[in-house]
Amino acid sequence: MTAYHSEVGGLHREHPGRNNDPVIKVVELAWLEFVKPDLDRAEKFATDFGFQVAERSPDVLKLRGTWSAAPCLVIRRGPRPGFVGPVFLAESVADVERLARKSGVATTATAGGTAVRLRDPSGFPVQVVAGLSALAAVPERDSHRFNFGAEPIRVNATQRTPEGPAQVQKLGHVVLETTRFRATLDWYLENLGMIVSDFLYLDGLRDRGPTMAFIRCDLGSVPSDHHTLAMHLGMHTGYVHSAYQLTDLDAVAVGGEFLRDQGYRRVWGIGRHIQGSQIFDYWHDPDRMMFEHYADGDVFDCTVEPGWATMNASGLSQWGPPVSRDFLGAKPSPALARALVKALADGGNEFDLDVARALMKAMSA
Repeated sequence: MTAYHSEVGGLHREHPGRNNDPVIKVVELAWLEFVKPDLDRAEKFATDFGFQVAERSPDVLKLRGTWSAAPCLVIRRGPRPGFVGPVFLAESVADVERLARKSGVATTATAGGTAVRLRDPSGFPVQVVAGLSALAAVPERDSHRFNFGAEPIRVNATQRTPEGPAQVQKLGHVVLETTRFRATLDWYLENLGMIVSDFLYLDGLRDRGPTMAFIRCDLGSVPSDHHTLAMHLGMHTGYVHSAYQLTDLDAVAVGGEFLRDQGYRRVWGIGRHIQGSQIFDYWHDPDRMMFEHYADGDVFDCTVEPGWATMNASGLSQWGPPVSRDFLGAKPSPALARALVKALADGGNEFDLDVARALMKAMSA
């Protein structure tokens, strides 16, 4: 019997959300690579956000969480701030070599292991690695124990969270925008063996297929995070945000209080998402790149089929403040108008006038 987590599943002949014969199956998102001109400023935000420095040189900053077997962010010095691409972990070096042969490229050495460097249909550089030397876990505070209703489990004890930066446990997911959504989605499912947890579609355009996908690693019977990668169709191709797991709601709240006190700008939060169920809190770094604290996300095994829902602003959270224009990237500006004209003029992408109208309607709903 098919297991659904959503009231609405796919219709006959809609996208199945998985490839029946992928080249390999990656097991997690290993790290993300960025470029920043000022590594001192990048390190200050990172430690305020809750990362720990794993390695620092004049030109490279590597940041880790308490669980991370590898640094979850690698920031290299460069002329202007930007996102480079994601790095996924394969189960074995043999899988990396299989993917390299299928893609017609050679493997390279990286971080003590083996890597294959690819490019997805949107143009993002993508690495897949295996055989890395693992970092040891570092101590963190225990998760709180909560009293619920008539069955309290915390008796004769108070609940306090230490003030200060949050403790990032691990990299959770990255969200990307693309003008070539379908080709890019299928590339990740075919080559990396990922599977879709949820699809979103534009009202009135479901017959054109999904507009956004929340994609997880396929670990078989072992549950994995609701999404490791999410992508949506839009007028740009680029980074939207990345998300990092904390231990519980109090860690999200207290970590946010600390960031606010340091003068950083909250983008949206605190609230709870619908797709993935995470308790979220979004922040801008000094370069206006978006980073998310989250806790209590869904985990699915391979039996869960994709849910389907309409894409709209009000459907992004179960509770919390109204979604901000900063989060949606929908503040009117000359740059936004130029991006719209450019996207509509490019005949090689999936973004057209019908999509543009439906997206504007969805983001105001």
